[in-house]
Amino acid sequence: MEVGVFIPIGNNGWLLSENAPQYKPSFELNKEVTLRAEKYGFDFALSMIKLRGFGGKTEFWDYNLESFTLMAGLAAVTSKIKLFGTTATLVMPPAIVARMATTIDSISGGRFGINLVTGWQRPEYSQMGLWPGDDYFGDRYEYLTEYTTVLKDLLTFGQSDLKGKFFQMDDCQMKPTPQGDVKLICAGSSDKGLAFSAKFADYSFCFGVGINTPTAFEATNQRLMAATEKTGRDVRSFVLTMILAEEKSEDAWAKWEHYKAGADDEAIKWLGLQSAADTKSGSDTNVRHMSNPVSAVNINMGTLIGSYEEVAAMLDEMATVPGTGGVMLTFDDFVEGVEKFGTFIQPLMKSRKHVTQALEAAE
Repeated sequence: MEVGVFIPIGNNGWLLSENAPQYKPSFELNKEVTLRAEKYGFDFALSMIKLRGFGGKTEFWDYNLESFTLMAGLAAVTSKIKLFGTTATLVMPPAIVARMATTIDSISGGRFGINLVTGWQRPEYSQMGLWPGDDYFGDRYEYLTEYTTVLKDLLTFGQSDLKGKFFQMDDCQMKPTPQGDVKLICAGSSDKGLAFSAKFADYSFCFGVGINTPTAFEATNQRLMAATEKTGRDVRSFVLTMILAEEKSEDAWAKWEHYKAGADDEAIKWLGLQSAADTKSGSDTNVRHMSNPVSAVNINMGTLIGSYEEVAAMLDEMATVPGTGGVMLTFDDFVEGVEKFGTFIQPLMKSRKHVTQALEAAE
């Protein structure tokens, strides 16, 4: 099972709580997290793109760096770990993204990939006068299909002449093309999103589900595998998972209860309003899942809580679910969390035994 880290490009990570660690994003913070992840054999690091936050007492995600620029910097200071930047496809033309990706590919020596997002929060784009209208909620995967076709044409062949509904390319050319294989990721969980991933993506991100229910995402994997049967491609899930682990299980649970008690209700309410604004999509989108009031304090992310041994066992259990390629981890404190994972949790994981052995052999 591959392991990645969802680096903290936005303030306060993924906990909407006044009691959780409060911090602003910086290159130095993300560099430290990524270098520690590389030290412990993590397979990849990914940064999101967020152009407007949720506000509230914690000013949740009101402070954000830009993904491609950040990953270019990290490419220059790392040597092994795969790096994924996220493109806001509504505001970053595919021809420009292809050239940016080729540049970071050159900096990294072929270690760069792209996470494609359609855009779900209207104020991110309307604040700049770039929201195309609410009909976009319904046809965004049609838009993304054309976008990705142009992007792949340029990355693979250095030329695109697509004449579509959204993009009219006129012998668009790009040289050089990347030296590495620029992998594509998409996080759509709706039927349209999974159909897109099955056709275009190399990996599909899905949300873990619940607290200490490590295999509850299996239904999403099954839907993805059904979609890939139609395309004949092998696309595996990377499961978004939060880890709260301590030496003693009760200490980890106490931390979780403390975070819940400090929930930023104003920011959570904003998240719910943005989800409700989309009246075109069904109930199976990531945003509907994120904004569910059941556990919005952690954006309803699948969360593993307990001792190092308990968390390691649950991660191994996740690896047994058919269609799982790996996990993308978040932590309350990323520097401390990556260190604990590498020092105490990974050595206990059967699914990461090869990594532990390689690290031991290199010492």
